[in-house]
Amino acid sequence: MSGVPVDGATALASEYFQSYSVIGLLALVGVLFVAVAFGAGRLLRPIVPTPEKLLTYECGVDPVGEGWAHTQVRYYVYAFLYVIFAVDSIFLFPWATVFAAPGYGATTLVEMFIFLGFLAVGLLYAWKKGVLAWA
Repeated sequence: MSGVPVDGATALASEYFQSYSVIGLLALVGVLFVAVAFGAGRLLRPIVPTPEKLLTYECGVDPVGEGWAHTQVRYYVYAFLYVIFAVDSIFLFPWATVFAAPGYGATTLVEMFIFLGFLAVGLLYAWKKGVLAWA
């Protein structure tokens, strides 16, 4: 060594940052791998632009008309409601584990009923607005 005393905190910090240097090196190798793969693909591919290749491809059908199309909003609303309730159901699992822990039963039960109340009010609001009616 260089003659400088190393205390426990410095050694611990050195070991801590050494583990992060391994992760950084792995991330750098991953980025380089992707960059080399994309670069090799760009160098090796044939470039022969033809009018047929420059057309927009829509499932085997030549595009006709404008690029804008009318989309039903109700599909997005149903997808949005699904995501909301899927995420909310994920929150129920940690609640169940905390509820089983000693000393947290009543508090977590009240918090979860407040949480479910907010969900019920939101669902009731969507129902009253007619969002859930498939027409």
